[in-house]
Amino acid sequence: MINNDTSIENICTSQVNYYNMVDKRHYQFTRPQGHETRGKTARNRLRRVDNFVLMYTKSLLQKRFSKYRNVFVDVGYGEYPFTTIESAQRFHGVNKDLYIVGVEIDKERVLKASSFQKEHVDFRHGGFNLPLCEQSERASVIRAFNVLRQYEKKQVTKAYSAMLPYLTEGGILIEGTSDPLGRIWVANLFRKHHVCLQQEAVVFSTNFRCEFHPQNFQTVLPKNYIECVVAGEKMHDFFCGWKEAYRQSLYLRNWGERQIFQKSIALLAESGYPVNSCKKYTSRGYLILYVNDEKYV
Repeated sequence: MINNDTSIENICTSQVNYYNMVDKRHYQFTRPQGHETRGKTARNRLRRVDNFVLMYTKSLLQKRFSKYRNVFVDVGYGEYPFTTIESAQRFHGVNKDLYIVGVEIDKERVLKASSFQKEHVDFRHGGFNLPLCEQSERASVIRAFNVLRQYEKKQVTKAYSAMLPYLTEGGILIEGTSDPLGRIWVANLFRKHHVCLQQEAVVFSTNFRCEFHPQNFQTVLPKNYIECVVAGEKMHDFFCGWKEAYRQSLYLRNWGERQIFQKSIALLAESGYPVNSCKKYTSRGYLILYVNDEKYV
């Protein structure tokens, strides 16, 4: 993470032990951790998040474990399970055996979602202490979008800790915030390493449906960065660098927002910022800022 004061570099599994699983479908657990959200989610709001996961770490979704069921978890799908169902449609294209689990803390929402349940798609009542069976299930990817921004920073850290034990080794947690239609979003990308959760990158996404400007992303920063865009903070320094790179790229305006976006990232890379300038990502509207670089630890 860019700001050491709020970093989540080492969250250990020993901190969390919520579930005493009876079998793969019945659980005895403590009160779900977290609280209800508004639950208003537009269809395809998280499509670009899914597309990024497929590009960045498809191999995790394709994994087959000898002892465990491979699970993708959608934390806090909202009033209707659109995001979970849509993820199932996308991810089953690369692994039809991947189990998709939508988790909601509101029991009524889980009940309503049950009508959408089908083979390899399940909806369960729970919180950040996920309702997975420790004997038979491991999450390769956990997505928690638009659920943590309203929490206090300490609560966010506790939520990360709660989700960690359910990840497989090398599994990822992608946690962030989007605008209501999913046109722009910013996400923390964490990876499980041994018994710890380590931040790997911050991902910025735009679909170019509106005019691109780096400042737009400040409105959807995850909770841990909201207060970091001030002088003296490294996220502030990054945005200053990106805005300057954007200014230098405006001569490409006639060729469209995509060209400005790509050029600004190329200039950031030339200036020494640890960004992924691969066209595979930039042409599709993704900026990946790595935070495990020495400059940003």
